[in-house]
Amino acid sequence: MAWYPGARKMELQPESDAQAAINPTQFIVHSIAAPWSVQRIYEYWRDSTNLESHFGLAYDGDLGQFIGTETRADANASANVRAVSIETASNLDHSDPWTAEQIEQLVRLGVWLHQRHGIPLRICRSEADPGYGYHGLFASWSVGGTACPGPARIKQFREVVFPEIKRRAEGAPEEDDMPYSESDLKRIIGEAVASPGVRDTLSWTTMYFLKMALSGNIPEDVSLEMRQELEAIHRSLPKWGN
Repeated sequence: MAWYPGARKMELQPESDAQAAINPTQFIVHSIAAPWSVQRIYEYWRDSTNLESHFGLAYDGDLGQFIGTETRADANASANVRAVSIETASNLDHSDPWTAEQIEQLVRLGVWLHQRHGIPLRICRSEADPGYGYHGLFASWSVGGTACPGPARIKQFREVVFPEIKRRAEGAPEEDDMPYSESDLKRIIGEAVASPGVRDTLSWTTMYFLKMALSGNIPEDVSLEMRQELEAIHRSLPKWGN
């Protein structure tokens, strides 16, 4: 039984002790189709269903673990025998993107799963292939198929979450340790102002790293004019997590 040190331990019984041991080879991400806190996700698993995930993640990045990662959790149909699962807070039809806080937690957990369990750094190529995936990637991971975690989050998974898991797991420093050059920032601004429909036209990757840059990761020698342009772009973007 393995417990991730970056999560609150909220052990779900009797499942934690009663369910079979597994050797985890996959990590599968879900949206729970409810804007719930970690406590509410735990209560739902405890009181309302015989299903459960290993982890629950709220909009604000609060992360709870309900079952050890070497014990079966029943959120993935045929993949239950080998997969670690996480349910993430979302709107009711799981059409919204993950917040920046959720993305950061998914990345950190994904890196730990690689380090702790040796899950290979690739997106699963088949339903049984070791690696990383999302609930709707293969029909057998659900009962009758599913669109979970939703198109916006699938795009984030492929463009932001998994690439960053792989990058960090391979030894690259976190982005907060890598200030942007002025040429990087000019490129980001150019993409942002290229179209009036910023949210629709920017890739999720660009929006994510732009937010990181605007959260204080700007070199000291950036010109005042450049900083003012960045702040103006920041004000025009939708705020992640709201």
